[in-house]
Amino acid sequence: MSTRIILFLAIACGLIAANIYYAQPLAGPISSELRLSVEATGLIVTLTQIGYGTGLLLIVPLSDLVENRKVIVVMVGTVALGLVGAAAAPHALWFLASAFVVGLGSSAMQIIVPYAAHMAPDNERGRAVGIVMSGLLLGMMLARPVASAITQLSSWRMVFVVAASAMTLLAMLLRLNLPTRQPASDSRYFALLTSMWHLVLTIPALRRRTFYHACLFASFSLFWTTVPLLLTGPLFQLSQGAIALFALAGAGGVVAAPIAGHIADRGWTKPATAIAMSGVAIAFLIARAAMDGSNVSLGLLVVTGLVVDFGVAAHMIISQRVIFSLRPEYRGRLNGIYIATIFLGGAVGSAFGGWAYASGGWPLTCWLGFSFPIIAIATFATESNWLDLLGRARRFRTR
Repeated sequence: MSTRIILFLAIACGLIAANIYYAQPLAGPISSELRLSVEATGLIVTLTQIGYGTGLLLIVPLSDLVENRKVIVVMVGTVALGLVGAAAAPHALWFLASAFVVGLGSSAMQIIVPYAAHMAPDNERGRAVGIVMSGLLLGMMLARPVASAITQLSSWRMVFVVAASAMTLLAMLLRLNLPTRQPASDSRYFALLTSMWHLVLTIPALRRRTFYHACLFASFSLFWTTVPLLLTGPLFQLSQGAIALFALAGAGGVVAAPIAGHIADRGWTKPATAIAMSGVAIAFLIARAAMDGSNVSLGLLVVTGLVVDFGVAAHMIISQRVIFSLRPEYRGRLNGIYIATIFLGGAVGSAFGGWAYASGGWPLTCWLGFSFPIIAIATFATESNWLDLLGRARRFRTR
């Protein structure tokens, strides 16, 4: 697979990933126009994530059975239809249904990632996956400022019109440029689905890594769903253009991807995991201090966004490296299980974030965001090898 195709896949993943995050900074204007209550605002993001998780569990496994290019193109076309529905939504129920369809089709990017791993030669597999994942993460993090900027210039509906046009063009380009890949598996679809449950039951590393990142992703979604409500509220009174600049600062977390990959290659997976988790927890303690609407508080929120994005991106790359090394013949299903679980965590974070902000304001929101990585850290501490490492470190200090 040529470098041109790898870069094309990275761009495609970034464009597809962005569709899941466009609505995060727009929760305020969307809920206002479609008459959603503050408590239900989190559903704007949650339905997209639920759709994405559904696609990961029911559609992504097809990448181990059906010709990959065909599945990818059909799913990207589905995203385009969902975006058109969101742009034209006359009421909240229509928009939420469209958001589910957008999420469902956007799971195409999790076929593209293992597709790149399969198509690249052995000695370039890590490089290919790293480039594609960097594009995916960049799309995730740039979606928020792009959506806010377009809304400032036009309206939130225009964001989905532009995204639908991009997906239509992308579907055609994917059809013309991707090499075909027909999996060798002769399993039936139902057998693929049942095998995923077997993988969950028999691979402890898969269970642990998915749980860890589900907790971190819950904090990530909670923060980026609620912070626009805080910034546009009476304390800060920021415009959508200012929120675009705020979200752009958080995009700096994308540099974590290559750093985390290099660290994992060096065999430092466990300490890097602990640092990533701790960083996300500490970020919410910083956010808790941003309460007075001052420039200092705004700066603290910028730091929070950067640290949350950095910690979540780093942990995602570290965990995917662990999971992709488990059973290569099941990569599509392993990736589907992993990403579906973490987006379930994201859906929980978004839903409870809206509730927390409406019920207890920013302080309750921050404490809830803090609790998720703490749960991950507590669970991570039960790994026997990690406890042994801590014990050896204590014995070394006492000598």
